[in-house]
Amino acid sequence: MTADTRRMVVKINESVCVGGGLCVVSSPEVFDQRDSDGVVALKQMYPSPDQHDAVLSAVRKCPSRAIRVEYED
Repeated sequence: MTADTRRMVVKINESVCVGGGLCVVSSPEVFDQRDSDGVVALKQMYPSPDQHDAVLSAVRKCPSRAIRVEYED
């Protein structure tokens, strides 16, 4: 399998986030949680290639599917 060389773009939907925090555990460099309500806060919209696996793990673990990724050429 060849590594994807396109730029990853992380997008979040705050309105469906349940504040589970699994994204932060998976990728603390990319995700945080707001102190006021625990909703996901995006630290990096364009994570570096070495962070892609952790971001994809966060996407898979998100119970509300509030995180998605897209790729730019």
